[in-house]
Amino acid sequence: MKAKQIKARIISNQRRNGNYGHLEFESTVIAQQAQPGQFVNIKVNNTWDPLLRRPISIHGVSGSKVKIIYEIIGKGTQILSQRRPGEFLDIIGPLGHGFDCLRPDKSGQHKNIIVAGGMGVAPLVFLAEKLKLSKPLVLIGAATKKQILCLQEFKALGCAIKIATDDGSAGFKGRVTDLLNIVLGQVKPGSLFSCGPQPMLKAVARIACENKIPAQLSLEAHMACGVGACLGCEILTKTGYKSVCKDGPVFGSEELAW
Repeated sequence: MKAKQIKARIISNQRRNGNYGHLEFESTVIAQQAQPGQFVNIKVNNTWDPLLRRPISIHGVSGSKVKIIYEIIGKGTQILSQRRPGEFLDIIGPLGHGFDCLRPDKSGQHKNIIVAGGMGVAPLVFLAEKLKLSKPLVLIGAATKKQILCLQEFKALGCAIKIATDDGSAGFKGRVTDLLNIVLGQVKPGSLFSCGPQPMLKAVARIACENKIPAQLSLEAHMACGVGACLGCEILTKTGYKSVCKDGPVFGSEELAW
Protein backbone atom coordinates (compact mmCIF):
# COMPACT_ATOMS: atom_id res chain seq x y z
CA MET A 1 0.00 0.00 0.00
CA LYS A 2 1.04 3.59 -0.57
CA ALA A 3 2.84 5.41 2.24
CA LYS A 4 1.02 8.30 3.92
CA GLN A 5 2.26 11.62 5.26
CA ILE A 6 0.53 12.27 8.56
CA LYS A 7 0.65 14.32 11.74
CA ALA A 8 1.00 11.74 14.49
CA ARG A 9 0.50 12.46 18.18
CA ILE A 10 3.32 11.33 20.48
CA ILE A 11 2.02 8.98 23.18
CA SER A 12 5.28 8.44 25.04
CA ASN A 13 8.97 9.20 24.54
CA GLN A 14 11.33 7.72 27.11
CA ARG A 15 15.07 7.45 27.37
CA ARG A 16 16.34 3.98 28.20
CA ASN A 17 19.68 2.16 28.32
CA GLY A 18 21.63 5.40 28.26
CA ASN A 19 21.58 6.74 24.69
CA TYR A 20 18.49 4.94 23.40
CA GLY A 21 15.01 6.39 23.07
CA HIS A 22 11.70 4.47 22.94
CA LEU A 23 8.92 6.46 21.30
CA GLU A 24 5.28 5.58 20.65
CA PHE A 25 3.01 7.57 18.37
CA GLU A 26 -0.58 7.12 17.32
CA SER A 27 -1.45 6.36 13.70
CA THR A 28 -4.17 3.91 12.75
CA VAL A 29 -3.12 4.12 9.08
CA ILE A 30 0.53 3.22 9.66
CA ALA A 31 -0.30 0.64 12.32
CA GLN A 32 -2.67 -1.21 10.01
CA GLN A 33 -0.28 -1.24 7.04
CA ALA A 34 3.11 -1.74 8.69
CA GLN A 35 5.08 -4.94 8.12
CA PRO A 36 8.24 -6.05 9.94
CA GLY A 37 11.30 -4.50 8.32
CA GLN A 38 9.55 -1.36 7.10
CA PHE A 39 10.41 2.09 8.43
CA VAL A 40 9.04 5.60 8.91
CA ASN A 41 10.68 8.90 7.92
CA ILE A 42 10.31 11.48 10.67
CA LYS A 43 10.60 15.27 10.61
CA VAL A 44 11.98 15.75 14.09
CA ASN A 45 10.79 19.34 14.62
CA ASN A 46 8.76 22.13 13.02
CA THR A 47 11.67 24.07 11.50
CA TRP A 48 13.98 23.44 8.55
CA ASP A 49 16.92 22.64 10.80
CA PRO A 50 17.76 19.83 10.44
CA LEU A 51 16.58 19.75 6.84
CA LEU A 52 16.38 15.99 6.35
CA ARG A 53 13.98 13.59 7.98
CA ARG A 54 15.26 10.71 10.08
CA PRO A 55 14.49 7.15 8.85
CA ILE A 56 13.74 4.84 11.78
CA SER A 57 12.60 1.23 11.59
CA ILE A 58 9.26 0.19 13.04
CA HIS A 59 9.84 -1.64 16.30
CA GLY A 60 6.30 -2.79 16.91
CA VAL A 61 2.59 -2.14 16.59
CA SER A 62 -0.16 -2.37 19.18
CA GLY A 63 -3.65 -1.36 18.09
CA SER A 64 -3.27 2.14 16.67
CA LYS A 65 0.10 2.66 18.37
CA VAL A 66 3.40 2.45 16.49
CA LYS A 67 6.65 1.93 18.40
CA ILE A 68 10.18 2.93 17.41
CA ILE A 69 13.60 2.72 19.05
CA TYR A 70 16.31 5.21 18.14
CA GLU A 71 19.88 5.86 19.21
CA ILE A 72 20.66 9.41 20.28
CA ILE A 73 23.82 10.04 18.25
CA GLY A 74 23.37 13.36 16.44
CA LYS A 75 21.45 16.60 16.26
CA GLY A 76 18.29 15.08 14.76
CA THR A 77 17.90 12.28 17.27
CA GLN A 78 18.82 14.64 20.12
CA ILE A 79 15.93 16.88 19.09
CA LEU A 80 13.65 13.85 18.77
CA SER A 81 14.55 12.76 22.31
CA GLN A 82 13.26 16.10 23.62
CA ARG A 83 9.83 15.86 22.02
CA ARG A 84 7.03 15.43 24.54
CA PRO A 85 3.81 13.37 24.76
CA GLY A 86 0.90 15.25 23.21
CA GLU A 87 3.08 16.93 20.58
CA PHE A 88 2.74 15.99 16.93
CA LEU A 89 5.36 14.63 14.52
CA ASP A 90 5.27 14.90 10.73
CA ILE A 91 5.77 11.29 9.63
CA ILE A 92 5.84 9.50 6.28
CA GLY A 93 5.25 5.76 6.33
CA PRO A 94 5.27 2.89 6.24
CA LEU A 95 8.15 2.85 3.75
CA GLY A 96 10.24 0.18 2.08
CA HIS A 97 9.86 -3.56 1.62
CA GLY A 98 9.91 -5.62 4.79
CA PHE A 99 10.51 -9.25 5.66
CA ASP A 100 8.58 -12.03 3.97
CA CYS A 101 7.18 -13.75 7.04
CA LEU A 102 7.20 -17.31 5.82
CA ARG A 103 4.66 -19.77 7.13
CA PRO A 104 6.18 -21.18 10.33
CA ASP A 105 7.12 -24.83 10.55
CA LYS A 106 4.79 -25.96 13.35
CA SER A 107 6.40 -29.40 13.38
CA GLY A 108 9.43 -27.89 15.08
CA GLN A 109 11.78 -29.75 12.75
CA HIS A 110 13.31 -26.56 11.38
CA LYS A 111 14.09 -23.50 13.44
CA ASN A 112 13.75 -19.93 12.20
CA ILE A 113 16.80 -18.02 13.42
CA ILE A 114 16.87 -14.26 13.97
CA VAL A 115 20.31 -12.62 14.14
CA ALA A 116 20.47 -9.11 15.57
CA GLY A 117 23.49 -6.83 15.79
CA GLY A 118 23.45 -3.61 17.81
CA MET A 119 20.58 -1.30 16.84
CA GLY A 120 19.59 -3.87 14.22
CA VAL A 121 17.59 -5.52 16.98
CA ALA A 122 14.86 -2.84 16.74
CA PRO A 123 12.81 -4.15 13.76
CA LEU A 124 13.42 -7.78 14.68
CA VAL A 125 11.08 -7.72 17.69
CA PHE A 126 8.23 -6.87 15.31
CA LEU A 127 9.35 -9.78 13.12
CA ALA A 128 9.59 -12.17 16.10
CA GLU A 129 6.00 -11.34 16.99
CA LYS A 130 4.88 -12.37 13.50
CA LEU A 131 6.92 -15.58 13.73
CA LYS A 132 6.13 -16.43 17.36
CA LEU A 133 4.13 -19.57 16.52
CA SER A 134 7.36 -21.11 15.26
CA LYS A 135 9.20 -20.06 18.46
CA PRO A 136 12.23 -18.60 16.66
CA LEU A 137 15.71 -18.67 18.10
CA VAL A 138 17.07 -15.16 18.58
CA LEU A 139 20.80 -14.40 18.59
CA ILE A 140 21.64 -10.93 19.90
CA GLY A 141 25.09 -9.44 19.43
CA ALA A 142 26.53 -6.32 21.05
CA ALA A 143 29.87 -4.88 22.08
CA THR A 144 29.02 -5.17 25.79
CA LYS A 145 26.05 -6.26 27.92
CA LYS A 146 25.10 -2.61 28.49
CA GLN A 147 24.26 -2.34 24.79
CA ILE A 148 21.96 -5.36 24.65
CA LEU A 149 18.46 -4.21 23.75
CA CYS A 150 14.97 -5.74 23.74
CA LEU A 151 15.86 -8.85 25.73
CA GLN A 152 12.67 -8.81 27.79
CA GLU A 153 10.52 -8.22 24.72
CA PHE A 154 11.88 -11.32 23.01
CA LYS A 155 11.39 -13.32 26.21
CA ALA A 156 7.77 -12.17 26.43
CA LEU A 157 7.19 -13.57 22.93
CA GLY A 158 8.46 -16.99 24.02
CA CYS A 159 11.64 -16.84 21.93
CA ALA A 160 14.72 -18.82 22.83
CA ILE A 161 17.61 -16.35 23.17
CA LYS A 162 21.37 -16.58 22.96
CA ILE A 163 23.66 -13.59 23.50
CA ALA A 164 27.11 -12.75 22.17
CA THR A 165 29.22 -9.83 23.39
CA ASP A 166 32.58 -8.73 22.06
CA ASP A 167 34.00 -8.33 25.57
CA GLY A 168 32.41 -11.45 27.04
CA SER A 169 30.42 -9.48 29.63
CA ALA A 170 27.30 -11.51 28.76
CA GLY A 171 26.80 -14.83 27.01
CA PHE A 172 29.21 -16.03 24.34
CA LYS A 173 32.45 -14.05 24.04
CA GLY A 174 32.89 -13.09 20.40
CA ARG A 175 30.90 -12.08 17.36
CA VAL A 176 27.28 -13.04 16.99
CA THR A 177 28.15 -14.62 13.63
CA ASP A 178 30.61 -16.94 15.40
CA LEU A 179 27.77 -17.90 17.72
CA LEU A 180 25.58 -18.49 14.66
CA ASN A 181 28.10 -20.99 13.29
CA ILE A 182 27.98 -22.89 16.57
CA VAL A 183 24.17 -22.87 16.65
CA LEU A 184 23.95 -24.21 13.10
CA GLY A 185 25.76 -27.30 14.29
CA GLN A 186 23.05 -27.86 16.89
CA VAL A 187 19.71 -27.18 15.15
CA LYS A 188 18.05 -27.74 11.79
CA PRO A 189 17.68 -24.21 10.41
CA GLY A 190 14.60 -23.10 8.51
CA SER A 191 15.31 -19.50 7.51
CA LEU A 192 17.67 -16.78 8.68
CA PHE A 193 16.49 -13.21 9.32
CA SER A 194 19.02 -10.55 10.20
CA CYS A 195 19.55 -6.82 10.74
CA GLY A 196 22.70 -5.04 11.85
CA PRO A 197 25.95 -3.50 10.64
CA GLN A 198 27.01 -4.33 7.09
CA PRO A 199 30.08 -6.42 8.05
CA MET A 200 27.84 -8.61 10.19
CA LEU A 201 25.26 -8.96 7.42
CA LYS A 202 27.97 -9.86 4.95
CA ALA A 203 29.11 -12.63 7.30
CA VAL A 204 25.52 -13.85 7.76
CA ALA A 205 25.08 -13.96 3.98
CA ARG A 206 28.27 -16.01 3.60
CA ILE A 207 27.19 -18.44 6.31
CA ALA A 208 23.74 -18.77 4.73
CA CYS A 209 25.28 -19.51 1.34
CA GLU A 210 27.72 -22.08 2.74
CA ASN A 211 24.92 -23.89 4.57
CA LYS A 212 22.30 -23.45 1.81
CA ILE A 213 19.90 -21.63 4.14
CA PRO A 214 17.46 -19.01 2.80
CA ALA A 215 18.25 -15.67 4.43
CA GLN A 216 16.65 -12.22 4.47
CA LEU A 217 18.81 -9.28 5.46
CA SER A 218 17.65 -5.81 6.51
CA LEU A 219 20.30 -3.28 5.51
CA GLU A 220 21.21 -0.13 7.40
CA ALA A 221 22.00 2.93 5.25
CA HIS A 222 22.05 6.72 5.36
CA MET A 223 18.88 7.90 3.65
CA ALA A 224 17.75 11.34 2.51
CA CYS A 225 14.38 11.07 0.76
CA GLY A 226 13.31 7.58 1.84
CA VAL A 227 11.45 6.90 -1.41
CA GLY A 228 14.25 6.17 -3.92
CA ALA A 229 14.25 9.59 -5.59
CA CYS A 230 17.61 10.97 -4.46
CA LEU A 231 19.64 7.79 -5.14
CA GLY A 232 21.58 8.43 -1.94
CA CYS A 233 21.36 4.91 -0.53
CA GLU A 234 22.16 2.82 -3.60
CA ILE A 235 23.62 -0.63 -3.11
CA LEU A 236 25.04 -3.01 -5.67
CA THR A 237 23.01 -6.15 -6.29
CA LYS A 238 23.53 -8.96 -8.79
CA THR A 239 21.00 -7.26 -11.07
CA GLY A 240 22.44 -3.75 -10.77
CA TYR A 241 22.14 -0.91 -8.30
CA LYS A 242 19.04 -0.66 -6.12
CA SER A 243 17.86 1.77 -3.45
CA VAL A 244 17.92 0.49 0.13
CA CYS A 245 14.94 2.69 1.00
CA LYS A 246 12.67 1.78 -1.92
CA ASP A 247 13.77 -1.70 -3.03
CA GLY A 248 14.75 -2.74 0.52
CA PRO A 249 15.69 -2.37 3.24
CA VAL A 250 15.13 -6.14 3.26
CA PHE A 251 16.89 -8.15 0.54
CA GLY A 252 17.40 -11.84 -0.01
CA SER A 253 21.01 -12.69 0.79
CA GLU A 254 21.45 -14.16 -2.69
CA GLU A 255 20.53 -10.81 -4.30
CA LEU A 256 23.42 -8.81 -2.89
CA ALA A 257 26.79 -8.32 -4.59
CA TRP A 258 29.13 -7.72 -1.68
